[in-house]
Amino acid sequence: MLDKAFKGSPKYWAWIITLLCLIGIGFGCYLMQLNEGLGITGLSRDVSWGLYIAQLTFLVGIAASAVTVVLPYYLHNNKSFGPITIFGEFLAIAAVLMCLLFVIVDLGKPARLFNVVFHPTPNSILFWDMVVLNGYLLLNLIIGWNVLEAERGGVKPAPWVKTLIYISIPWAISIHTVTAFLYAGLPGRGYWLTALMGARFLASAFASGPALLILLIFIIRKYSRDDVGKEGVQKLAVIMTYALAISLFFIGLEFFTAFYSQVPGHMESLMYLFGGLDGYHGLVPFMWAFAVLAVLALVLLLNPATRNQESTLKLACGATFLAMFLEKGLGLVIAGFIPNPMGVVSEYFPTVPEVLITVGIWALGFLVLTVLYKLAVGVKEEVEF
Repeated sequence: MLDKAFKGSPKYWAWIITLLCLIGIGFGCYLMQLNEGLGITGLSRDVSWGLYIAQLTFLVGIAASAVTVVLPYYLHNNKSFGPITIFGEFLAIAAVLMCLLFVIVDLGKPARLFNVVFHPTPNSILFWDMVVLNGYLLLNLIIGWNVLEAERGGVKPAPWVKTLIYISIPWAISIHTVTAFLYAGLPGRGYWLTALMGARFLASAFASGPALLILLIFIIRKYSRDDVGKEGVQKLAVIMTYALAISLFFIGLEFFTAFYSQVPGHMESLMYLFGGLDGYHGLVPFMWAFAVLAVLALVLLLNPATRNQESTLKLACGATFLAMFLEKGLGLVIAGFIPNPMGVVSEYFPTVPEVLITVGIWALGFLVLTVLYKLAVGVKEEVEF
């Protein structure tokens, strides 16, 4: 079955070569970081988590969102999700792999990973984050491969595969909940200290993940003979609509809590994000871009006429993905450090090597995703034609 990944059009190979070049550039910058240390990044004493951990936070949500197609198909027997379920599971594999790579580059020295393995600390949220992420990666690898093999053979998956699928559903919720606990469990950071953090993470995940999956399905339709079910895409768009609305509602609750109660630690972080603080306003343009994109996406999704039309659905999905990336993959992480416990603002800006390493990891994730999708589409075409 792997041979299908080595057959493709010139456009396919041009895409693969482009990704390999970006991976090479990113790896070269990582070797420089490995030699010189994290001093080549924009991180500082006051802002110790930056672009790397922001990507981890965002991508864990993309991985967890696979449950939006797995749950209705396997638990509620909704057949319309059947054709797209395997693509959701493979997206989760690529997303978790990128998450783990971002942890590695953020550690500075990869050998530090062995501290978690050989000296486990069960009372540490980081330890449980490692357990759930690696477990979810293994689950999706086993499930995805066996489901694809069964589809190729024209048989149902083995009963034990169904058992793993049922286990993966609450596991998907756990990976993003545990990641949220990494933030909500830090009492010194007022912006993160909220019981809504886990709920916010899940709501945003169920908006951004389906948005990306729908866009990928449109790409598959364009470059293959496999016509992924339209009904499943539309139902997934409805799930994304509710998730986006709930996510924006939760953000509104944070504003009310902060400004009505006048809690300085929470209020000042939001002021920095949307209006600037003490003359510093580095993230203000990005956060207002998030607000505009989120409102645009919600308007397009709430209207059935625009949600059911392919061109406007693509626009809504792109706006949703980018909006959630800006809010969760950038603003949420950085704002937790601003101001610092002494009330001083230390802005963070990623450096060029830091950005290139990030791009390299994303390229590696898309390379893995491309190969997995090539296998899945090849099997579906083989079965159908």
